[in-house]
Amino acid sequence: MSALQEESVDGPNQVIQILFALHPSFGAQELCGPLEVLSNALHKIKDPSTKAFECTIAAASQGVTSSSGLTIKADIDFDDALDGLKDYDILIIPGGRGVEEVIEKEVEPLAIIKAFAELQQSDPSKERTLLSIGTGSLILGHAGILQGMAATTHPDYYTKMEIICKDAARRGDLEQTDVMEENYVVNNARFDLGDKLDENPFILSKRPDGRRQSIARKGSNAWKESVKRRESNARRAKLKLGGLRVITSGGVTSGLDASLYLVAAMVSHESAEEVARILQYSWNKGVTVEGIDV
Repeated sequence: MSALQEESVDGPNQVIQILFALHPSFGAQELCGPLEVLSNALHKIKDPSTKAFECTIAAASQGVTSSSGLTIKADIDFDDALDGLKDYDILIIPGGRGVEEVIEKEVEPLAIIKAFAELQQSDPSKERTLLSIGTGSLILGHAGILQGMAATTHPDYYTKMEIICKDAARRGDLEQTDVMEENYVVNNARFDLGDKLDENPFILSKRPDGRRQSIARKGSNAWKESVKRRESNARRAKLKLGGLRVITSGGVTSGLDASLYLVAAMVSHESAEEVARILQYSWNKGVTVEGIDV
């Protein structure tokens, strides 16, 4: 159980801090979709005062423009984001047309992604999550974050993703990435196996042919319910990236699904269903691999 979980068991429900890291020509819907989901999530679905997430937007400049021409005002720049990185529980990386330039020029959000992963490795006592939307996973792959893990991306970029991850493996410790044709893929989850997989809100009970079978994990209803299971920091520290939960999603709507997964996993399943109802959206399942709890 994380420090955040411990703090929220007996006291007020704690606001989970999220950092969106934007690059020029990001995908507008890859920001706005998850932002809408997470901004609507409540710890108590009938109590607007129990906001579950607080979202902060970081960019290299005060204004950053999407590939469709939408300009977003950043809350902080990357220098300030790096200085306060320890305060964030979730880092979200949208994709978009600007991804290739990020990789070619080795610019942000590459440094902040690596710093977030290093922070988890140096301090595994805190539960942190790294989420990419669409082609944002290409940036994670280039950064070497996905070595030894499973991941997905926008369907048009599966082959490119494999090439990028293989290049990262050659530069790193040669560990490969299993690129899956999935809605979203979760690594280092903190869930128990579910007996009734067809009723599981997070995972697929059947796997497509030609892809490895996942170690499906069932999600908890809320952080506070996991007080029954004391998580070992030492065990987490031995996992990839210190137990950093790494989630990659496919296209735009897959980002909505992955965001609803986060709401269910970190707040409650009831909260996620309520957000989906408000947005009139049908929440689709993804795949979970490699969990901490057995």
